[in-house]
Amino acid sequence: MTQGRIFASILGATTVALVVIGTVWPVPSAVAYAGGQSLRRSSSTPEAAVGNLGNDIRDQAWDKAYASLANKAQFTEPEFVHDLKGYAPSLLTYATLDSFEVLPLHASANKATVELKLHWSTVVGASVTTRDVHVVRDGDRWEPEWPIVRETTVPPQVIPVNYLRWDVIYRGAADDWGAQDVESPHVRIVDMHPVERAEGVVILGELLNEDVVPAYVSVTATLLSKNQSVIATEGSFDKISHLLLPKQVTPFLIRFPNTQLSDIRSIRMTPLSSLIAASADPVIEIVNEKLNAAPDASVTGQLANQSGQIVNVAHILSAFYDKTGQVVWVADQYVDQALLPQIPVPFQIHIPEDLARSVSSQRTVVATYSFEGAQ
Repeated sequence: MTQGRIFASILGATTVALVVIGTVWPVPSAVAYAGGQSLRRSSSTPEAAVGNLGNDIRDQAWDKAYASLANKAQFTEPEFVHDLKGYAPSLLTYATLDSFEVLPLHASANKATVELKLHWSTVVGASVTTRDVHVVRDGDRWEPEWPIVRETTVPPQVIPVNYLRWDVIYRGAADDWGAQDVESPHVRIVDMHPVERAEGVVILGELLNEDVVPAYVSVTATLLSKNQSVIATEGSFDKISHLLLPKQVTPFLIRFPNTQLSDIRSIRMTPLSSLIAASADPVIEIVNEKLNAAPDASVTGQLANQSGQIVNVAHILSAFYDKTGQVVWVADQYVDQALLPQIPVPFQIHIPEDLARSVSSQRTVVATYSFEGAQ
């Protein structure tokens, strides 16, 4: 009993001492965890200087990040922030920096170049931007020079607007139009087939709006087993262009993780559509489009906003076909920066390496989103 009391007293005294030490001399990482400053290193190397800059960007400590730059006299702090987060509202505007990587490229006694790879977390997934940052020596410390990319300006001009527009008037509560409102647009699946991938079964296909009015569309698939019981039901979600103007076609992709084709007897497809007000503007043109062969198989190009309005988010969807014209893969990419009028923005959509040699052609469509709604 005496030994137990002695042990309890020692344990209590040790706990009190640790609390006092932690209060008077807190560990930097604990302060950072509690919401204080991030753990910073001395900028005694180019990598440390760029790492500190990355920490400040992640913490959104814009004043600190800007103050640490050797070339801050060349631009203002708002220009620095806009270069990182976008000059117009976009996915990056509301993104947070999840992590970053620092990779030294080359260095001399007083100058160095370091690659800073920023991993952003957006509402539609991860986005990666890369900057080559020059770093200069100032006494016993290094200072980064931010490679500012200034906003491209378009000269004042008048852009004539001439495009189709569809408005919808629905039956009101006091209107005697019968029991139903305007009929939903007629849509049809023009191609569908399953393929088995490492992650599970994938349903590929294309959907056609065969009506004369615009349609908001989606597709669901239900897998049935050999005894006709339901294995799973999934939808295309964002692997589809939801807004289809008359006679437009969209590819779609539906994933069924952890499933095998050998367990599937049949597939029940359900295309869904509803009437929606829409217009053929903004017009987004795909320029310099190119299908690149393996080993780095991809489709590349630029999006050119031909309208006079800003497009906040652009969603690019590509369907890849074999020599027989069958869809072999569907891939997409969200552009993380806004599309300003008449300023091309590059894109690159990768093709899985094992499918690259089967791809003979491709077709790419673009869906756009603005604060006024989807187009």
